[in-house]
Amino acid sequence: MLSQTADHLFWMARYTERAENTARMLDVNLQTSLLPQSEASAELLWRGILGICELQPQYDARFPALAPRDVLDFMASDPSNPSSIHSCLNAARENARAVRGTLTTEVWETINSTWLELKARLRGVEADPSQFFEWVKYRSHLSRGVMIGTMLKDEALYFSRLGTFLERADNTARILDVRYHALADQGTPDTGADDAVGRSIDFYHWAAVLRSVSAFEVYRKVYSNVITPARVAELLILREDMPRSLANCVNEAVTNLASVRNDLSRETERRAGLLQADLHYGRIDAILQQGLHAWLVNFLQRVNDLGDRISRDFLVPLATA
Repeated sequence: MLSQTADHLFWMARYTERAENTARMLDVNLQTSLLPQSEASAELLWRGILGICELQPQYDARFPALAPRDVLDFMASDPSNPSSIHSCLNAARENARAVRGTLTTEVWETINSTWLELKARLRGVEADPSQFFEWVKYRSHLSRGVMIGTMLKDEALYFSRLGTFLERADNTARILDVRYHALADQGTPDTGADDAVGRSIDFYHWAAVLRSVSAFEVYRKVYSNVITPARVAELLILREDMPRSLANCVNEAVTNLASVRNDLSRETERRAGLLQADLHYGRIDAILQQGLHAWLVNFLQRVNDLGDRISRDFLVPLATA
């Protein structure tokens, strides 16, 4: 496969996944903001989503103060923000258009119709943002399903899947890192009636973290009891049967990388295999003892290194997000 074609497929999938992830985070933030909490805690939540996407400086340069409505507009519909849902779906469509002949008609029509319908959907964001976010998630699911259901299992599909799972791994790690420390910083009261209130609020915040990666029902099925930070971390990092966990994403990346290997990719495969082994044999108590933030920063560095190496081994040189 031509490297330019592989590049377009890789980024088409990454941008589609990024749009879905942004919709998930915004929707959960919106629902969590309705919980009883201080003004400082509410601001921390919205700053957290900007931190996850590394967009705090760009937001501050455009807006004089933090306001939930401004964050929603900036992250959903602002074309000048390269990580907004609008920009991601546009980029996904442009990458798909560049390789129209490689995609099946069903895949192209799904991606193209998503872009064509987006403008009308954006007009309803202010009235019902949750409905818009559900639509974005649905279109992303539809795109992946149509791709798996209609495309030949060849390099075109494998490069698309590589993009999907690298993007998902990056996003899950960022959500867990930012939310884990933000909630820890808020603390929970220790005594009396306030303790019960604090535990209740804490539960809903951790439940929101799980819902942001569609893991709430999975958590209750696996653990069947109270939500704790350590078990949330274990589920989202080490459970290989959890679709959005880091372990599952890396497993999928390794499998698809092996399917497209070439003469240059041995070192990339080796590094991916080492990361896979660390997750397969890792234990959550050892990760927490090391420090979750330090571990996740190292994980993100290794995932970004894999993305850079895949670009060098297979894709157009200097490909960027």
